Amino acid sequence: MTTRIANSKTTDEVQIRALIDDRAKAVRDKNVNEAISSIAPDILSFDVVNPFQQMGLDASKKRAEDWFSSFEGPIGYEIRDLSITAGDSVAFSHGLSHVSATRTDGGKLDMWWRTTVCFRKINEKWMVTHEHNSVPFDVESGKASLDFKP
Repeated sequence: MTTRIANSKTTDEVQIRALIDDRAKAVRDKNVNEAISSIAPDILSFDVVNPFQQMGLDASKKRAEDWFSSFEGPIGYEIRDLSITAGDSVAFSHGLSHVSATRTDGGKLDMWWRTTVCFRKINEKWMVTHEHNSVPFDVESGKASLDFKP
């Protein structure tokens, strides 16, 4: 690999990490517009809550609005064990996501899940084109393992 290509890959990974960090900050701040600012119009998402899948930027915006408004006060949010792989025009990341917050009904949420995000370079800017969030499940009971801790 030539130095120029290696530097380009490093630059892409730095840009993607900054995009992910900005999205995480937007979640903590409950800032819908910032949270969706790097999402492609044709995004396809699989989330840990229904519906099974959602498509498009409008659906992502509605999901963020609904999720943020379900919490009282700030949202604790972190990403751990983040790995990023970038090509010339596509990239992906995976890691573990954690949220801790108080719901508007007073209940507490403290949950980890797995996150995979796919990116595409559109007009020289990295954009999220696919996101998949999931939790493991117990084979015997068929129930999600919501108490999963890394």
